[in-house]
Amino acid sequence: EFSAVSLKLQKRLAASVLKCGKRKIWLDPNEVNEISLANSRRNVARLQKDGLIMKKPAVVHSRSRVNARLEAVRKGRHTGIGKRRGTANARLPFKVLWMRRIRVLRRLLHKMRDAKKIDRHIYHTLYLHAKGNQFKNKRVLLETIHSMKAEQAQTKALVEQAEAKKSRARARVAKRLAKEEKGKDDQ
Repeated sequence: EFSAVSLKLQKRLAASVLKCGKRKIWLDPNEVNEISLANSRRNVARLQKDGLIMKKPAVVHSRSRVNARLEAVRKGRHTGIGKRRGTANARLPFKVLWMRRIRVLRRLLHKMRDAKKIDRHIYHTLYLHAKGNQFKNKRVLLETIHSMKAEQAQTKALVEQAEAKKSRARARVAKRLAKEEKGKDDQ
């Protein structure tokens, strides 16, 4: 004959001693009578030491499927129209895109100015253009820089040519005047 013994008290005390919930307590079903005699925390602790009462291990909650899915999402899977809940702006804010772009452009401008590849006037002009959303990306900015530098070099060359022409003309005029003066002196 088998009479069921209530081990409610022992389970509660064991939970308190082992610092876990009652659902995590395992009581040896073969030693029910022995366990039922333990009516204090000290007795329960002794039974735990003897292995009649144990704390069950934590239930496994595997993340392997989650990790596999995240890996796929990183590759771009499962992100079609049907999987999207937020707006495009909520998923990747326009502001974040703007910040990334403007930082790249400004970093390039700083670097070129510090390396003396552009002067501060070109730098300032292009900085304001960048702020005004003139450049789609770094490539466009670099093209603009090259064209501005070429233009600057061309204007400089033209100015130098004009200056040289003027100085030659001045020299010629001075020579002629000197010749005329000399002619007058001779007469």
